[in-house]
Amino acid sequence: MKALFEILKPGEKDWDLARMLDPSRLPRHIAIIMDGNGRWANRRNLPRVAGHKAGIEAVRATVETCARLGVEILTLYAFSIENWKRPRSEVETLWELLHTYIRKELPTLMENNIRMRPIGRLHQLPDQVREDLESAMNETSANTGLLVNLAINYSGRAEIVDAVNAAIEKARTAGALDERFRIDEETIAANLYTAGQPEPDLLIRTSGELRISNFLLWQIAYAEIYVTPILWPDFRRADLLEALLEYQKRDRRFGGLGGARDDKPDPSLIEAIGSPAQ
Repeated sequence: MKALFEILKPGEKDWDLARMLDPSRLPRHIAIIMDGNGRWANRRNLPRVAGHKAGIEAVRATVETCARLGVEILTLYAFSIENWKRPRSEVETLWELLHTYIRKELPTLMENNIRMRPIGRLHQLPDQVREDLESAMNETSANTGLLVNLAINYSGRAEIVDAVNAAIEKARTAGALDERFRIDEETIAANLYTAGQPEPDLLIRTSGELRISNFLLWQIAYAEIYVTPILWPDFRRADLLEALLEYQKRDRRFGGLGGARDDKPDPSLIEAIGSPAQ
């Protein structure tokens, strides 16, 4: 957290909030549903694209804060498969904004040792969009700091379908697709877009909507959920710090009575009650 205090000033709200944080209990992985761009613009009698443009500053502030805090992974929900239903002009503007963001922010990502990784059905994106994303991923691949997953053309259900199909294809290629082949939780987890990454500890949703919108359905099984009425373009460092403070108040039990997540259930109890299939 030392890097964060380098840009804060004593007496300001951000400074006071940061001092209240326990550095040893920060989440490893934060996921954010960036919602409210359209409503932000409508309240100002502006076109919806103005909200998307304003939202870039919120992305910038959030990425910088997470990097300075030492958060390992930040996953941002940028564009869902369902978003293709929006007007064509709005979608095309989003691609233009993405192109501009990558071009302008790439030097900053490099300077701050940040990696960018797009996740989703990238093969369905326009060629230029896919090239922009692949370029940013390749340019930052050697960085070792914060990993930013950019969920684009993403759907939680689609990800699970893709994971199952990937597992089947791997088994077929290995000649292991026979009557003994089974898909379990470990198999699916190993084939998700986020394979190998820790699952989100904290899911933040802006705009006050109480839904997860088909985002990281598998991964957020035990994530703490924090909803704020703030619209995404207005989301800043103080809002993220407040979410982290709320997160640190939670008692994370993972279905048990507290303690480490790696606690295993008593084998004798499992034997006594049997498996659900029995």
